[in-house]
Amino acid sequence: MNDTRCETPGLVDLQVNGFAGIDFNTPGITAEALDHALQAMAETGVVACLPTLITAPAGHLADCFADLERAARGSRLAMAMVLGYHLEGPFLSPQDGYRGCHPASAMGAADIVLFDRLNAAAGDRIRLLTVAPEVEGALALIAHARTRGVAVALGHTAADRATIDAAVAAGATLSTHLGNGSPQVMPRNDNVVLSQLGQDGLSASFIADGLHIPPSTLRVYLRAKELKRSVLVTDATAGAAAPPGNYRLGPVPIRALADGSVREAGAPRLAGAARTMDCAVANIAEWLGLPLPEAVRLAHDNPLTVLGLPAGAGGRALTWRKADGRWRLAA
Repeated sequence: MNDTRCETPGLVDLQVNGFAGIDFNTPGITAEALDHALQAMAETGVVACLPTLITAPAGHLADCFADLERAARGSRLAMAMVLGYHLEGPFLSPQDGYRGCHPASAMGAADIVLFDRLNAAAGDRIRLLTVAPEVEGALALIAHARTRGVAVALGHTAADRATIDAAVAAGATLSTHLGNGSPQVMPRNDNVVLSQLGQDGLSASFIADGLHIPPSTLRVYLRAKELKRSVLVTDATAGAAAPPGNYRLGPVPIRALADGSVREAGAPRLAGAARTMDCAVANIAEWLGLPLPEAVRLAHDNPLTVLGLPAGAGGRALTWRKADGRWRLAA
């Protein structure tokens, strides 16, 4: 059996809600718990990440951000690995099919004062904000966030094409987990997924776990966006790198299943993910027939570019081994 090896930069994850049994969306996280999650991420090749908070009441989000930032200041790994934070909500579409597992009861109009309050709680370190641009006040919030150096993504949105174009004009540059956070049934030729795929001003992040988007569909999406505008994210939860079982995503009870999926407890819909970034990179290399360094671009250079950071910057190098036709991190 041939033993092929390849060295690449480390991986960057812009959307990670929790990891290795630790939920970032529950107040009270400690430096020790954050280090546990970050160490487990590092073992999957991740060298930098954005801990991500989803929709919840304002006080809950403020507490989570304050506790995350306090934990990060006491962490031995966070200075190198935590680039800032991703706020996914609460300014999203409350419509079923678009909101996913985000609680509609905690959503509302886009609020610049609330965003600034949450950013202050996070030590002025929110680096990525996901909004639905059709929500009242969203275009003004997009422009405001950009003046604060925050990248803005569109997600969990039912916006029409004109509103998506207006969001790009206001400063949005990314689609969050495109192909998810949208209904199973939509208009065939004029829908929110195609509108974002066709908008060259938007890069797009994708969850390449084989569960959120079928590989054959993801190939089409990546061809539409081209590799230069494509980013891999895990959308990992506390169930990632952890045994199957019951966990939480903030106020939402979730269950990690043996098939690698994470679902809202008692419901069939997906609620984040459990598969890791090294798996996503290997999947993309296999599904698209890409050389490994090209697949890694989607999980290193491209996410750093979204944040306005220099591609190729920082982090340790990874050694991969290809056996039985699939890339894996070398021990």
